[in-house]
Amino acid sequence: MKKLKVLVLTLCAGIVMAGCNNLQKGTAIGAGAGAALGAIVGKLAGNTVIGAAVGTAVGAGAGALIGKKMDKVKAQAQAVQNAQVEEVKDANGLDAVKVTFDSGILFTTSSAVLSQTAKNSLTNFANVLKQNADCDVSVQGYTDNTGWKNSTAEQSAQKNLDLSQQRAQSVTTYLMSMGVPSTQIRSTQGYGESNPVADNTTAAGKAQNRRVEVYMYASEAMIKAAEAGTLK
Repeated sequence: MKKLKVLVLTLCAGIVMAGCNNLQKGTAIGAGAGAALGAIVGKLAGNTVIGAAVGTAVGAGAGALIGKKMDKVKAQAQAVQNAQVEEVKDANGLDAVKVTFDSGILFTTSSAVLSQTAKNSLTNFANVLKQNADCDVSVQGYTDNTGWKNSTAEQSAQKNLDLSQQRAQSVTTYLMSMGVPSTQIRSTQGYGESNPVADNTTAAGKAQNRRVEVYMYASEAMIKAAEAGTLK
């Protein structure tokens, strides 16, 4: 674990020294052992579940172009109301964009029916996805660990898992109703209580854990365009 931390800190320091924009980060991570290093970073700052199955490490030039593209995607997503946007890495070590919607904004308690506020935000977000059709999309739902009435801990965990899946699917279904191609949304998955981002022993922490995350990452077509030098 200590060696892992040293490796990650060394990588991060190198990125900081190289500069802060995705163009430079893409160059740093895209070459040589970039895929392996990217997987390490992905576990800490992104999601190794996402990423096109390219099979080989992406070159430095392609990584740089993808980083530049994701800078634009991030800026567009930041204009969507109620969206929390951050940069992450995919399983290939390439720049990706994570958009988080608070379930308190999306749904009422114990429900998977989208609120009107949610629909307004997701309508705008759908436009971002359609403008970036070469981005693959993953929708992931999460809950806090609050138990359900008259249920055992195991039963509550299963109900939370089911609810997270239903909420993720509600988001996917609405995005598609707004014109996002079904082929662009590569996965829709509920993870229930797993992967908390905050302390489940506090009300504020529980609120953060009740969320739907949408990842935008480089598709195989985007990677091929970047490798050909034609990605815009």
